[in-house]
Amino acid sequence: MNRARQSPLNTLAAHAALITWTAVALFPVTVIVVNSLKTRKAIFREPLALPSPESFSLIGYRTVMKQGDFLQYFQNSMIVTVASLALILLFGAMAAFALSEYRFRGNTLMGLYLALGIMIPIRIGTVAILELMVQTGLVNTLAALILVYTAQGLPLAVFILSEFMRQVSDDLKNAGRIDGLSEYTIFFKLVLPLVRPAMATVAVFNMIPIWNDLWFPLILAPGEATKTLTLGSQVFIGQFVTDWNAVLSALSLAILPVLALYVIFSRQLIRGITSGAVK
Repeated sequence: MNRARQSPLNTLAAHAALITWTAVALFPVTVIVVNSLKTRKAIFREPLALPSPESFSLIGYRTVMKQGDFLQYFQNSMIVTVASLALILLFGAMAAFALSEYRFRGNTLMGLYLALGIMIPIRIGTVAILELMVQTGLVNTLAALILVYTAQGLPLAVFILSEFMRQVSDDLKNAGRIDGLSEYTIFFKLVLPLVRPAMATVAVFNMIPIWNDLWFPLILAPGEATKTLTLGSQVFIGQFVTDWNAVLSALSLAILPVLALYVIFSRQLIRGITSGAVK
């Protein structure tokens, strides 16, 4: 009886908490987008007000399109992000499958070694990474960024995916082996579809640091042809003068892919985060 009465209250509280956190998360995004549609004076005079007929202006977006090759920056960011996520998911899932499925000497040590990448930031090795890229001739190439971001995202991917893959039924995999399926077929056709929520979680958690990163593009690929969106947006930020209309407009355009990813993977993301937490 008490459980029946508490259930609607718990559901209402959960929805209220979700709405509250959503509003908190979207508030900075809303402020950026709203101010990108206003004049410079209106931005500083009324930063939280909606654009009015007097304050409405698209000067920031026109500046972004005229100064610098914004479309090229956007394309570079998309290439780096999509390629890095594809490699992270592929190699991370394969490594997680091997660690969770096969028992071999050093299995635990290998898992701990990969988990160390979560605790040790890759930026500590920036100098060594730069020297390696110089020696291999990969400076000012998108391949350098893709390799670094793949290495950066693999530890978290292996850690998350291995836990989910241990929950996949052994009977299902053994039945596939009895039917003559190869290990690759079992991995791609039986296991991966069952861990899609976890893969969506890994994709979202890795996309944001890659898309918003400024450090490695500045160090490894500062050339005009290889600039990413975040690095290209810095052209509007000067030492003495900053074009806030252009900066806010560039940030508004940069937010779109992240929001699109959340919309596409939101259901899988929530399932991945809450899987096993609620019975």
